[in-house]
Amino acid sequence: MVDRTAAPRLQLALDDIGREDLLPLLERVHPFVDIVEVGTPLLMRYGVSLITEIKKRFPTLHLLSDAKIMDAAHHEAALSFEAGADYVTFLALTDDGSVSECVRAAHEHGGAVVADMICVPDLVQRGRQLAHMGVDMLAVHTGVDQQAAGRTPLDDLQVLTASAIPVPLAVAGGINLASAAAYLAWQPHVLIVGSGITTAADPAAEAERLHAVVRGEH
Repeated sequence: MVDRTAAPRLQLALDDIGREDLLPLLERVHPFVDIVEVGTPLLMRYGVSLITEIKKRFPTLHLLSDAKIMDAAHHEAALSFEAGADYVTFLALTDDGSVSECVRAAHEHGGAVVADMICVPDLVQRGRQLAHMGVDMLAVHTGVDQQAAGRTPLDDLQVLTASAIPVPLAVAGGINLASAAAYLAWQPHVLIVGSGITTAADPAAEAERLHAVVRGEH
């Protein structure tokens, strides 16, 4: 379950990185991140065994499996939870039956499920439905292809925050140190940063700066 009273958290999204570089990067940045996201490309390339490998090396880190589940929901969610994931994502566009199966798997494994709201046409309506079904978090997400067209997740975050849906919000999509404050002003539960950390000249220093901003210490 997600602690709704906890301070905002920083999530590091890992997508475009080889297995040989991943663990050395985490050695440097793990003190400054709260959640590590094993991104969809990594899951496709290495499978859920990578989750187990990271959890074994960094047992105190919370891990999110960005499985983006759309079907066979209980089975696929269970694969990630059994590998050591604390959170698993599904696509909010999927059917309600699949949502319920993700929630069931989370309850069985003591984990949490996150709805990726990418491309949802009515964020508020779907968000309320998902809250009613017991989803733990809604992730406002502007994908890479949408970012290339000039979109950001800020407008969607504002819409969902204003709706007062009783589910914590995460936000992802091209966020970096320069833009973090604009998102944090809308009080997301989790700020998700990928390349803003991984491509920095000093990823550990950038993660430390971002973590301080997220925690209101800078």
